[in-house]
Amino acid sequence: MARIATVERKTKETDIQLALNLDGAGDADIETGVGFLDHMLHHVAVHGLFDLRVRAVGDLHIDAHHTIEDVAIVLGDALDRALGERKGIARIGHSYAPMDEALARVVVDLSGRGYAVFDGEFVTPLIGAFPTSLVSHFFETLAHRAKMNLHAHVLYGRDDHHKAEALFKALGRALNMAVARDERRGETSTKGTLTT
Repeated sequence: MARIATVERKTKETDIQLALNLDGAGDADIETGVGFLDHMLHHVAVHGLFDLRVRAVGDLHIDAHHTIEDVAIVLGDALDRALGERKGIARIGHSYAPMDEALARVVVDLSGRGYAVFDGEFVTPLIGAFPTSLVSHFFETLAHRAKMNLHAHVLYGRDDHHKAEALFKALGRALNMAVARDERRGETSTKGTLTT
């Protein structure tokens, strides 16, 4: 079965359409109005081998917060829907990703339970128009909406752009590992379900 989801979210703050194919080729077509967010989502798609299309219009005249947060909500919802009952998947994935002097690690468990641990510090307030305080918020929101355990760590680095980029690359690769089908697996939980 195709593992594809399309999600739309429209509020007074944002209007977002997102399409996700977990069994894609890394094709990314992303326009959110926040250039650095587009850049990071492109890394998730390419390194996860997901086809990802995002169109977002937000209240950027205020700031980027609502757009970044709501894109994380919609991406998490799409990941949850595309996974369906989550049967026969590897479920757990991990990746280290370097970006020049920075190194990040992301570990995920598509357990059906949303929980996030984020360990990373940024020294500048913004990367482009992306507030660095929202990097952790993006990961936490994504974990909650996708119903996955997510542990993201910046192990070291100096440049905030490099640290963030390493995190998003590692996220894509960890998710690619976790969503992979494994014919040997039926149930992926000793409880018999991952969806409740």
